[in-house]
Amino acid sequence: MDARTLTDPIPLAQALMRRPSVTPDEVGVMDLTQSKLEALGFRVKRYKFGLVDNLYARLGEARPNFCFAGHLDVVPPGEGWASDPFAAEIRDGLLYGRGATDMKTAIAAMIAATENFLHHGAPRGSISFLLTCDEEGPAVDGTKRVLEALASEGEAIDHCLIGEPTSEARVGDVIKNGRRGSLNVVLTMEGKQGHVAYPHRARNPVTPLVETLASLKARRLDDGAPGFDPSNLEVTSVDVGNPAHNVIPRKAMAKLNIRFNTNHTAETLLAWIDETANAAATRAGAAYSRTISSQSLCFYTEPGAFTDLLRAAVQDTFGITPELATTGGTSDARFFRLYCPVAELGLRNETAHMVDEHCAVEDVRTLARCYETVLRRYFA
Repeated sequence: MDARTLTDPIPLAQALMRRPSVTPDEVGVMDLTQSKLEALGFRVKRYKFGLVDNLYARLGEARPNFCFAGHLDVVPPGEGWASDPFAAEIRDGLLYGRGATDMKTAIAAMIAATENFLHHGAPRGSISFLLTCDEEGPAVDGTKRVLEALASEGEAIDHCLIGEPTSEARVGDVIKNGRRGSLNVVLTMEGKQGHVAYPHRARNPVTPLVETLASLKARRLDDGAPGFDPSNLEVTSVDVGNPAHNVIPRKAMAKLNIRFNTNHTAETLLAWIDETANAAATRAGAAYSRTISSQSLCFYTEPGAFTDLLRAAVQDTFGITPELATTGGTSDARFFRLYCPVAELGLRNETAHMVDEHCAVEDVRTLARCYETVLRRYFA
């Protein structure tokens, strides 16, 4: 196929970026994507849970079903941009705007890749898209709910590729085949307020809280797991709210985050935290309580045929052999892990969520060719 006839992903990327779909507002970005996929012959079904719009589209009936996935919501733009963050301007070969790297361009590249692939005929199986407007927010009514609904309807996905910006020095140098889990916890110790000169008449909650945090930090959680760095716990805030030097406070609170690998689950970590904190509270005569502000599962796709296929596609397109990595924050891949092998491959993440977020126009076009190569190899 003559390269001059290839569908260019840039016009669609700009059209998507010009819709200010800050989580969870759809503002027409799903409608635009639906019309584009329907024009390619996809059957599209919309799923709305709460305030969140989601979309699932499938071309074909047979298996295997290869799914492109991602999110069309973006974080708020913030202030200080050199140009309108939703204008999708191209300057000196760079595309500027919210969603330029994370990740409207990748979705445009996926759709362009699919269109170019279909010029050679139908897939020996099915191609699907699962898109959400909830990844940058609570991630409660997005991909997770859609996958549950699809499973209840008997829909099966065999493999999934998500277009998160995984690359570092150059596009294609990193494929994420896993990510650590994340656990955000708030610990509270309650004692009895009193005068610092009469500590026997009070119960200082700061003491058991500090003891708890010191004990938690002192433990080395692990030395890593296959494909993963060691787990780590970080105390992110200690709050007492006491402006006086001569008053023992009634309450003390702390926030912590744990990034954990496959050696742990949220349940085992919470049990360890509770055991440690309850022991300190008992010694001090304080009352301990704990809340979870958020938690995300870890996921890991074993290196094998699927990751080999993705690495070969990158080698064909970019001329480099990508690293398999599990670093970085959480993504919707953690929900797919329950249903099928999943991995992530996208643009460089250098400017994601930043002011003046941008990417190279040619990188988007090359990424589209890479995604098309993935489809060719998958359905070969």
